[in-house]
Amino acid sequence: MFGSPLLRQAACSNLSHSSKLSPTPPAHSLSHSTCSSSSYLARSLSSIPSLNHSVTHISSHRRRVAACCSPTPSAATPGPVPPPLGSVSVILLAGGVGKRMGASIPKQYIPLLGQPIAAYSLETFGNMPQVGEIVIVCDPSWRDIFLAVIPRLPTSLVITWALPGSERQDSVFNGLQAARPDASIVAVHDSARPLITAADAERCFADGYGIGAAVLGVPVKPTIKVVNGDLMVTQTLQRSKLWEVQTPQCIIPSLLRKGFELVRREGLEVTDDVSIIEALGLPVKLTQGSYTNIKVTTPDDLAIAEKFLEARKEPARVL
Repeated sequence: MFGSPLLRQAACSNLSHSSKLSPTPPAHSLSHSTCSSSSYLARSLSSIPSLNHSVTHISSHRRRVAACCSPTPSAATPGPVPPPLGSVSVILLAGGVGKRMGASIPKQYIPLLGQPIAAYSLETFGNMPQVGEIVIVCDPSWRDIFLAVIPRLPTSLVITWALPGSERQDSVFNGLQAARPDASIVAVHDSARPLITAADAERCFADGYGIGAAVLGVPVKPTIKVVNGDLMVTQTLQRSKLWEVQTPQCIIPSLLRKGFELVRREGLEVTDDVSIIEALGLPVKLTQGSYTNIKVTTPDDLAIAEKFLEARKEPARVL
């Protein structure tokens, strides 16, 4: 569907359902490619030679998207153009150890209403028509968790394995190296967020495809204060401008690769993926998500996730 079979690197260990039982973790190449995000940024980034070709490529993509979205006198302006069906690669992060949970196994593998936490998001993304590949970043000893779910997913879905790194950004990098090179976007998701909905993910896919980078999030509810080392308040932040970011975080692959070049060159440490794009000085869209898309990191979170899932299973009440 997406070009020559040569685009599938053997080192990435891409698996169809007929070959998903390969026990050997892949060895990934560390090649890089360059890209930028939008024609809007071409003027401000024209002084950076390494980005010029990439900006031209993305500008062409944005012009095609803009042409599709041009308003007509008789119709309202349509929303963001979604990526082509089967063109999204999801990087599912499942390599964390979950120290705050205090459990004997990593938090993403703890049972949640009879199924491991990580299995929920795998099923959600695997059944979305936009998703053609899921790169599962996990220790090989936990692959059986995912292999139990794969038979319930479409046979056209490609499953790829990658090894976790010492830090989150290292795991994302490994997943990016394993992903198909012709993906329209990569959607990075924490497997400890089992309550992601397809509707929220679809909107984030579209925003990432159109802008270059997008992240799911919700407005912050409590008041946030900044304190000093003595716990004395130094500033109260304006709540209306604060958002709590979630996952997925959806980015054009070549743009994320360019961001990782900067991270490695400057020795930066980032805790979320779109921060890499922000470091390039490029735009990031905030896609409004749902408060139920929590990350399960403590026993209290686990209890809350159970209640949310139970509520979803209850039939709608007729008033």
